[in-house]
Amino acid sequence: MRALVADPAAPASLRLGTVREPEPAAHQLVLDVRHISLNRGEVEFAGQLPPGTVHGYDAAGVVSRAAADGSGPPAGARVAAFGAAAWAQRMAVDTGAVAEVPAGVGLADAAALPMAGFTALRTLRTRPILGRRVLITGAAGGVGRYAVQLAALGGAHVVASVGSRARAEGLAGLGADEVVIGLEGIDRPVDLVLDTVGGAQLVALWGLLAPGGDIQHIGWASGEPAEFPPHSLFSLGASRTLSTFGDAREVGPDLATLLGFVAAGRLSAEVDRRDSWENVAEAADALLARRVAGKVVLDVDPVPAP
Repeated sequence: MRALVADPAAPASLRLGTVREPEPAAHQLVLDVRHISLNRGEVEFAGQLPPGTVHGYDAAGVVSRAAADGSGPPAGARVAAFGAAAWAQRMAVDTGAVAEVPAGVGLADAAALPMAGFTALRTLRTRPILGRRVLITGAAGGVGRYAVQLAALGGAHVVASVGSRARAEGLAGLGADEVVIGLEGIDRPVDLVLDTVGGAQLVALWGLLAPGGDIQHIGWASGEPAEFPPHSLFSLGASRTLSTFGDAREVGPDLATLLGFVAAGRLSAEVDRRDSWENVAEAADALLARRVAGKVVLDVDPVPAP
């Protein structure tokens, strides 16, 4: 079968190659993949993988073989999936990391949801947000656009931060109460920050936190160091916190929640670019150059019938 594999010599360090069919464990199903989604971090680190490694985590398709232990959806079910080696014509994936796609939701939209969607959902769940001020940096990206929508659904006052005026387009329509460039114009403390930028902006964010507030650190798109001046972490009142995020366990129920929101018209999948996986280099370049507002989804050629 064909798959997108790591190759440091290829554009974007990814190329289509031929690999072995997956060999599922008893708790895994086999998915005939129809669509995959690119995430910025995956693309950035593709060149660091051993050459020939099947890359990627987000996919959607049709179950071709149910799990041997009887768990999970049956053959023929349409599912969204999160798991290693997803960017292939077939993948083996834990049944706890899939969710059935409701009728009326396209598989391409479903493929866009897993990593970015559950990251936004889980970080927002770390604090009560009803009536609270939530700041989302990198709000024009995949995680950011989901987080804006979900924070608004949760009753937060949503402040969306972007890197340029052009990147601000559409965020108010997704539920942002304020859209700012960088941190310009934020004149009141915030209770929760979802940060995907890091660097000097992360240091500045600490100064914007209300007592008892938290920064959920998701990514470091700036590539810059964060240097906290001496004594800058001291504050009176309830403790402020800086938390890491990396919990990707048992995401199936969260995927089902996100898909339910999409089916109900309460969450947009925000697919800004859709293309063939033959054009992965161009799609990856657009993602890294911030020419994508939201998600990139690539269509996968099906395995030829025997």
